[in-house]
Amino acid sequence: MVEEYLWVEKYRPKTIDECVLSESLSKTFQEFIDNKEIPNLLLYGTAGTGKTTVARALCEEIDCNYVLINGSEESGIDILRNKIKNFASTVSLMGSGRKIVILDETDYLNPQTTQPALRGFIEEFSSNCGFIFTCNFLNRIISPLHSRCSVIDFTIPKSEKPKIAAEFYDRVIEILETEQIKYETEVLLELIYRHTPDLRRILNELQRYSASGIIDSEIFKDYSTVNIEDLTDLLKQKKFDGIQSWTRENLDSDPTDLFREIYDSLSEMLESESIPEAVVIIADYSYKSSHVSDQEINLNACLVELMRKCEFK
Repeated sequence: MVEEYLWVEKYRPKTIDECVLSESLSKTFQEFIDNKEIPNLLLYGTAGTGKTTVARALCEEIDCNYVLINGSEESGIDILRNKIKNFASTVSLMGSGRKIVILDETDYLNPQTTQPALRGFIEEFSSNCGFIFTCNFLNRIISPLHSRCSVIDFTIPKSEKPKIAAEFYDRVIEILETEQIKYETEVLLELIYRHTPDLRRILNELQRYSASGIIDSEIFKDYSTVNIEDLTDLLKQKKFDGIQSWTRENLDSDPTDLFREIYDSLSEMLESESIPEAVVIIADYSYKSSHVSDQEINLNACLVELMRKCEFK
């Protein structure tokens, strides 16, 4: 089975205690388990931070019957209505007797049709069934769903990132030793530092490069090195052809990482009075990158705006 092959599934935590979470989140979810009751939840945060894993672990620990529906794959209102109604309308014979619908990637559902229907499902099946919604973008979820759920932010506080990275490092070591994969400690630390808090991506990257039997510095050869100095010169000289070429050369980089690299370099690139305008531009196009079909066009548009509206050193 594919799930048995993928490390993210094979080593998915089964309990809240096994999940790599901030201290406040661990405490909150443990209270649900101790009380043996899960309220309607709306879990939000960036990709790979454990929202779906936590939802499943809660249901497993309380021993309740649950169904997982992916909102990006089953977004039609009729599909949702039939699946939820068939599941929620029958009595569970397990544990607490209460059922849970986990609706993953709820922010992919239409806010004019499908999301309002969920509001009715919550009320119709409240005596027998609870709901856990997960999403990356909270602002794409309609207010009536917010008000019917406990909204929980999976953003990792900056102060807790070293602790999270250290915990996941220990988990990664266990996995690599179980899989009998050799590794270089410095490489693991660098990889985890680069991608935390996206723990799923870290595990996927490790599995991808484990085919050679060792995780070493070769893992970084496929990573594009973003040359911000070249970009600054092109923007300053308003060389659009050069900017297009730079964009194509750097498209292999994750859009989030790329926008972050540009953001971190603003003080070196721009006159101080232009930095606030640049931050707004980068934030706008960084958000759009999650929805656009062509990342090259989106990045070029961002760079053109920076070129037109900002003063370079």
